[in-house]
Amino acid sequence: MSDARARTVPNYRRILLTGGTGFVGGYLAPALAAAWPGAEKTLLRFPGESVQREGWRAIDAQVTDGPAIARIVRDLQPDLVLHLAAQAAIGGSVAAEATWRVNFGGTLELAHACHRHVPDLTFFFVSSSEVYGRSFLDGAATEDTPPRPMNAYARSKVAAESMLPDVLPQARIVIARPFNHTGPGQDTRFVLPSLAAQIADVEAGRRSPRLEMGNLSARRDFLHVRDVCAAYLDMLAAPTEPGRPAVYNVASGASYRIADLVEKFRAQAKQPFEIVVDPARLRPSDVPLAIGSSARLQAATGWAPTVDIDGIISSLLEYWRSKNAEGSSPAA
Repeated sequence: MSDARARTVPNYRRILLTGGTGFVGGYLAPALAAAWPGAEKTLLRFPGESVQREGWRAIDAQVTDGPAIARIVRDLQPDLVLHLAAQAAIGGSVAAEATWRVNFGGTLELAHACHRHVPDLTFFFVSSSEVYGRSFLDGAATEDTPPRPMNAYARSKVAAESMLPDVLPQARIVIARPFNHTGPGQDTRFVLPSLAAQIADVEAGRRSPRLEMGNLSARRDFLHVRDVCAAYLDMLAAPTEPGRPAVYNVASGASYRIADLVEKFRAQAKQPFEIVVDPARLRPSDVPLAIGSSARLQAATGWAPTVDIDGIISSLLEYWRSKNAEGSSPAA
């Protein structure tokens, strides 16, 4: 918690969180509960999910279900909405359509409901550093860097960002553009958890010492999920004018080649291993370098990351080693 946030915590009384059942939600929900213990806290949960968050009441509804979302917002009258719910496009037109329906359509439904029933609330929207896309070819991205998205996920996020001030002209809008973040609990579709899980399986004798990886030359900016959640809370404490969205990068400002991170993992591994590049894990649209500046966030709140890259790697290895000790299945 930064000193700036400690001095200016708003008194939110009714909080609605979407996407709180996911990886980041597992860290953000308790952080919000600790920051606003007296608030009425409601978690929007996808129908069929059973995830519970301590201190939160769950309501089942799809964010794309306009009538249901309108009823929920009308009944809850939230003064703070945090919108994390999103879907990534895996590939193909069907997945891309679903991505647009959730990421843009769902955000539009939620924003419309808020405009009708609580127009002067605070609306916190988690976008993505992927909105910068090809602009990463020009160097480190600031919030003034032009978005040049390269996939359906990023395009849907840019569209949602642009829509919000039009639909919520009276609201205080905060937009986060987080860079890569990871930590215990993130699944193995992501590069660092995948590497940590495979190493833990090698150490446990559950797989051969051959680790499958994608693009090793890409350079990326990585954060621990706890630092990202701390940034989100700090953003909520920063002054925001109605009708003028406050946009913040959440970035470490450092970049690491995936190949160099492999060596950092190797230094902490208990068994030797070799790397095999799996063509199926290569992404043709990869930019060689994706790095961001969080100078605006730091100036507004005093936020700075507290977990360095070695700490991130250590936490991932410890998590997957503990999963093996518990008897979990081998990493994919």
